Amino acid sequence: MTSPAVSPPSRSVLVTGASGGIGAAVAQRFARAGDRVAVHYRSDRGGAEETLRSLEGDGHSLVVGDIGEPDDAARVVEQAISALGELDVLVCNAAVAPSAANRHVLGEVSFADWTAAFRSMVDVNLLGAANLAWAFANHLIGRGAPGAIVNIGSRGAFRGEPEYPAYAASKAGLHALGQSLAVTLAPHAISVTSVAPGFVATERQSSKLDGGEGDALRAQSPFGRVGTPEEIAAAAFWLASPEAAWCSGAILDANGASYLRS
Repeated sequence: MTSPAVSPPSRSVLVTGASGGIGAAVAQRFARAGDRVAVHYRSDRGGAEETLRSLEGDGHSLVVGDIGEPDDAARVVEQAISALGELDVLVCNAAVAPSAANRHVLGEVSFADWTAAFRSMVDVNLLGAANLAWAFANHLIGRGAPGAIVNIGSRGAFRGEPEYPAYAASKAGLHALGQSLAVTLAPHAISVTSVAPGFVATERQSSKLDGGEGDALRAQSPFGRVGTPEEIAAAAFWLASPEAAWCSGAILDANGASYLRS
């Protein structure tokens, strides 16, 4: 007689930047597995509430804060712990992403615009993630509990982003941060990994995909398409699982073979 299948215990998960796109898909993936999710947002409360309504199960919550501000980043973790009781997984997805407003090609932009782009992207994409990791890891260490940090990086960290060098630099720093923390936190049974997506079909990118750039963007991959938020969410979900703990320190390319690194 076979034993009945035992469901894994539910986890408490903080997903930053979950008002839409990849963050929303990550929150949905964890919730579908029975985990409780703290949905973080900075200013798009409507989008965060929509994500919250889409989550299966119950016990989920909203948390708010500008993770580019150090004290706010710590408070985001505190809010999530207060709402969920504890935290087991942190997915650092929130980022200042490339846009027409923050394009900063060297030789074309003013020094003020150049420094503003670097300041905003580094503050959120790298320092914000570092401050979240500090608060989250200390929570786990204090509990004597295992856990996982998954950072959402970028293909651009490896191939470069000529129109958005601050973005590429901040994501490269995020990957390096993750590898440093993987070594530091392994004795505490906390894994740290990163996902490096290529171009992903989020709501924010729909105008590019539907416009003149669409064919060229799809042609970057030999699959002839771009990635989906759900594919990135699946990668993050697996990396946060106990089965993936031995992959701590890894950077998982999720770009449809659009960029191969040695």
